[in-house]
Amino acid sequence: MFRFIVRKTSYGLAVLAGIIGVIFFLFNILPGDPARMTMGQRPDVQSLEAIRKEFGLDKPVYIQFIYYLNDLLPLSIHGNDAASREKYHYFRLIPLGKAQSLVLKKPYLRRSYQTRREVSSILGETIPNTIVLALSAMIFATIIGIFLGIVSAVNKDTWIDKSANAFAVLGISAPSFFAGIVIAWIFGFVLSKYTGLNMSGSLYNYDPFRGEVLTPGNLVLPMLTLGLRPLAIIVQLTRSAMLDVLSQDYIRTAKAKGLDKHTIIYRHALKNALNPVITAISGWFASLLAGSFFVEYIFGYNGLGKATVDALEYADFPVVMGAILFVAFIFVIINILADIAYALVDPRVKLQ
Repeated sequence: MFRFIVRKTSYGLAVLAGIIGVIFFLFNILPGDPARMTMGQRPDVQSLEAIRKEFGLDKPVYIQFIYYLNDLLPLSIHGNDAASREKYHYFRLIPLGKAQSLVLKKPYLRRSYQTRREVSSILGETIPNTIVLALSAMIFATIIGIFLGIVSAVNKDTWIDKSANAFAVLGISAPSFFAGIVIAWIFGFVLSKYTGLNMSGSLYNYDPFRGEVLTPGNLVLPMLTLGLRPLAIIVQLTRSAMLDVLSQDYIRTAKAKGLDKHTIIYRHALKNALNPVITAISGWFASLLAGSFFVEYIFGYNGLGKATVDALEYADFPVVMGAILFVAFIFVIINILADIAYALVDPRVKLQ
């Protein structure tokens, strides 16, 4: 188990390194000047040069990349001066002369070009909202999807089965941004006086008298939108896996022994049919973090996605890069946990 986790972690770090390199150089060849975006439409030359020097944009791209890696890596080289210690909050390991040392620190994601706030602070405010949204959507999709998949398999070729399949096809076919607009218009506008839901809003809204107020109703519509596609896929996967398991010899033996239908389905068939569903759930949760970007933007939900889209509009590279690295890190962690879960659910799977 330990060797397996180490190997998967090494693969994950290699993936993260590749993502850092690709996104960094891709961002630098895209049109748009972060310094000009910061200063406005008509900045003077001296101000532009000062901003580029502050951001390190006056150096060649490969030098910028080396500096960025040095900021990200836990083991890195930084100055011994008070400004560096305050900026990186490092633990000094090995002196490399009077001016620099090899240090241990948490990854430094730099500061936003627009607000000058630390990216870690911005992500810390928005990531919890996005995780709540993604978890809610995944729980909703998992519970309803497994239930509909079981009902569909047990009632094969009936109107229940056909209705569940039609719903699954519709859920897979509808893009999230389109489904979000339709759901917001129907439930947040046309039927708003019956549903009590708003077309837009965040999990926490500011009230001038009470401060930050929890508004869970604003979570419902983005949750439905984000969970629609994984729900449809889980329905199909559960149905297919259940039909395959229900045709196995041990299920026929259980029926011959006189076990009731409920026991056969939920104690014997469902457990062995869960592997493809676990794969879908593990993959989709990480995908939901990425898929939430446009859903949050449509519903005005203050999360990681909305912050990233806003940052893209102003070429705020540190915020975009920090968000991408977080999502990539979640992908790596979930893939490792999913592989371990396979062995726990199905003893036939071994961690070789």
